[in-house]
Amino acid sequence: MKDRTDAPRDRGWLVGITFFILGLGTLLPWNFFMTASMYFNRRLNKTEWSNGTVVVQKEYYFNNWMTLLSQLPLLLCTLLNSFFYQRISEMVRIAGSLVFILVLFILTAILVKVTMEEDCFFSVTMATIWFINSFGAVLQGSLFGLVGLLPQRYSAVFMSGQGLAGTFAALAMLVSIASDTDLETAALGYFITPCVGTLLTLLSYLLLPRLEFARFYLDKSRSYEVETTDELLKERDTEQNGKLKGKANGSLANGDASGEEVEVEEGSPKHNFLPLEQEEDRDRKSTVMEVFKKIWVMAFCVVFVFTVTLAVFPAITVDVKTIYPGKWESYFISVCCFLIFNVCDWIGRTVTTLFQWPPKESRLFPVLVVSRVVFVPLLMLCNVQSRSYLPVLFSHDAAFALIMVLFSLSSGYCVCLSMSYAPQLVASKDAETAGALMTFFLGLGLSIGAGFSFLLRLLV
Repeated sequence: MKDRTDAPRDRGWLVGITFFILGLGTLLPWNFFMTASMYFNRRLNKTEWSNGTVVVQKEYYFNNWMTLLSQLPLLLCTLLNSFFYQRISEMVRIAGSLVFILVLFILTAILVKVTMEEDCFFSVTMATIWFINSFGAVLQGSLFGLVGLLPQRYSAVFMSGQGLAGTFAALAMLVSIASDTDLETAALGYFITPCVGTLLTLLSYLLLPRLEFARFYLDKSRSYEVETTDELLKERDTEQNGKLKGKANGSLANGDASGEEVEVEEGSPKHNFLPLEQEEDRDRKSTVMEVFKKIWVMAFCVVFVFTVTLAVFPAITVDVKTIYPGKWESYFISVCCFLIFNVCDWIGRTVTTLFQWPPKESRLFPVLVVSRVVFVPLLMLCNVQSRSYLPVLFSHDAAFALIMVLFSLSSGYCVCLSMSYAPQLVASKDAETAGALMTFFLGLGLSIGAGFSFLLRLLV
């Protein structure tokens, strides 16, 4: 949506800051569980010595299952949200989801101090991941629809906030590793952080209706159909009055100054009931399928971007090993995998607030998105351990870090353009539907990528 000339100012850019925090809160659950993979793997994959050899008692493949069970509920719930969001109030969908996410994070923090058998802990953790991401899907879809009602730059700000969520989680993990406390205490502090972040997100959403700028756009959007009908009626009356004046002037020019009433043609305001009905029908909200036909290219782009990204990150990238053993080894994955990805992904998203290229009409944009598939073999040929089939071509830490920089920059940039362009391809009255639909396709891409991660990990 474009800026309205009669809109109030966003004083102190409070609405922009609020949507940045809301974007941050939507991806906190996924990023905190993903960057905590080392904690979960240490707790699940117990080792023992057998004939002088370290043997893992049971391999849980936590990273793969976490990725898959994060994205399946995201896909399902974003699909349901796309069709049923109008039947459940916005307050229930957003505030309710944040409350449930907060409760589940508190449960996860408590479990850090609870001794549990590995299978039981794995099951409880997977169930928690499933439900957190289910509520996160509803939250994300609802907020994408909401931000689509505001001027376009707010969508980019919202996406930038989502990108920073990963950086926030990666930094929290680095702090916990660097602390001298034991593993349990460090993990407890780590999971308390998203509890505070989620609470801040909830308070930010509750503040939003109190901001005049946000209230203007959200209230105006709800009465859009009435306003549009009024404007069309005014335009029609002006046009028809012009025709009547032209006809009367024509009669006077022909010497018809008798003062007789000029006959009004059918279709004038007296006889225009049918056109009014047609115009009201034209101003109804489009169906989901009608909106999809307008945004399908952007839907494909966001699916492909996340398919490529989730196919290798973190399931494959988290198993890359450094060639410099020692203290650096404990920081390597946190820095070169999670921190680099999330910082560069955030930069890629933020750059779109400054310029957007290629334009939404260009065929070059889908080509740019598809070209990212080259990162899949590049990352598989890094020093991933253990491996069975492929050789290691990029063993050095710097090579892996460089590939991760390009991989994450392009991911953030392409996904932010896709999500920002989609609402621009439809009428303002359909922006919320477009936002909800794009969130579903975002989830679809994540789910497909998570499914491919199992296969690609076996092929390394």
